[in-house]
This record gives sequence, C-alpha cells and structure tokens, in this order.
Amino acid sequence: MRVSPWHQTNWDWRAAANFMCGGTGTGLMFFALLATDAPATYRVMAVLAMLLVAAGLTCVWLEIGRPWRALNVFLHPQTSWMTREGMVAPFYFGCGTVAFWLGGGNGIFPILAATLGLLFLYCQGRILTASKGIPAWREPKIIALIISTGFVEGAGLAALLFSMLPGNTPRWLASLLLGALILRRLAWKIYLDTLTEKGAPKKALDILRAFGVRFEKFGQLLPEMLILATLLFGDGTGGLLAVAGLVASGAGWWLKFTIVARAAFNQGFALPILPVRGQGKETAGVKPGWSK
Repeated sequence: MRVSPWHQTNWDWRAAANFMCGGTGTGLMFFALLATDAPATYRVMAVLAMLLVAAGLTCVWLEIGRPWRALNVFLHPQTSWMTREGMVAPFYFGCGTVAFWLGGGNGIFPILAATLGLLFLYCQGRILTASKGIPAWREPKIIALIISTGFVEGAGLAALLFSMLPGNTPRWLASLLLGALILRRLAWKIYLDTLTEKGAPKKALDILRAFGVRFEKFGQLLPEMLILATLLFGDGTGGLLAVAGLVASGAGWWLKFTIVARAAFNQGFALPILPVRGQGKETAGVKPGWSK
C-alpha cells in the first residue's frame, strides 16, 4: 500500500494558507507604492498587507505539533529557506509599520517594506523547491509561478481597494495587472509542461490537469477579458477592474491551495532495474504510480 506515491498529510490547508496569505500580502505591499502620495489609502493597503502575512504565519504556527517551540525556526539560516523566510518577516513588519506611521510619502521605508516583501515571497518559492520528497513542489519552475501569482494577487487586491477608497485608480494599474496575468499564465504553462515532461505521480498530474482547465478559463481568461474591456472602453468607476482583480486574486489562492494541499503526493518507491538471478539480462526498472 506504500509503494505507489501517497498524499502527504503533514502540510494541510494551514500550510497552504501561509503561501496564499503571504503571497497576497507581499504583493499588495509592493503595489501599495502606487498610493504613497495618498496617506490614507497607503495606510489601508500597508496594514492589510501586513495582516495577511501575519495571518499566514499564524496558520503555520497553529500547524506545528509543538507551537511553543516555533522559535527553533530561526536556528538554521545556513540550510533552511523556512528559517530565512522567518528572519525576513520581522524586518518586513518593522519597515511596514514605520511606513504605515508615516503614511507612505517619498521616504525609504515604503520601498524597504516592498523589497523585503518580495524577498519573503522568493523565500516561499524556495521553501517548496526544498521539499524534495514532493515532485509537484520540488520542480524549480514553481519559483516563477509563486512569484508571478504573488504579483497578480497584489495587483488584483490593490485594484479592488482603489475602487473602494477615496481617490482615483491609477490608470496604469490595469496594464500592470494584465501584464502580471500574462506572466502567471506563462509560468503556469511552463511549470505544468516541465512536470509532465520529467514525469510525476499520476494522481498529482491528474489533479493539476483538471484544475488547469478551469483555472485557465475562470482564473486567467475571465479577468484578462475584463481588463481588456476596461482598457478599450473605459471604466470610470473602476468596477470592471475591481472585479477582475478580485477574480485574479482568488484564482491565485485556488492555484496555491491546489498545489500545496491537493497535488502534494509523495514520491513513493521505485526500482532502478529489476533484479535477476544468475546471469540473466537486466531489464528496465519500475516506478509504480508515475506517469513515466
């Protein structure tokens, strides 16, 4: 029963929530730079960005079997990307808090907070690739996918907030969101094609392919069409762009939940070659439950 790949149970929805909230929060902190000349708007975006990252880290803390030993995460910066993520977080919150207090402006702290957020997002991608026992995570192409969807989620949530807060939505935000969506589409295609070419557990690929059909229709094509309608015909209220941002951000959460919580099948066991007795000829090995 434990020869073919099986679904791991150590990381569940709480681990997925760290990637979901962390990516959206750091992406939003980056696009909050568009509102640095509007203190009230910047403060809302910055505090929401920090709350999202904090919520994701809290979910991971709740997942730990011994939560009061969580400080041990800081003990291995030389080997662990999870440690590096944890070490970036205090500086992210510190710079973000100062930037919030100052209301954005032209100071250095909003830029530092956004930069540290991107570093936090990069660490999240490397955490997945370091999980060598899960084929759907260890593929290096997942880093670009995690970063690109973080940008989409941040831009999408920024578009939604701009439509709800005083002031006008920056005209170029629609183009930025569309560009981020195109990059995410390419990153997703490259990731899935590479995983298929190299081989992966069949059950994991079945889940990712079934998800991909819906994702490309509703998570990619729908917001892209809404943004194009905004760019071509105008949208004085920012309503279409806000809907596109909400859908694009939600699709990013859907994507990361699928990869982290649903497609996380273990490697299983394999024989490189089939053993033979005496001087028989060696034959090809077996890899139960794999696509190739």
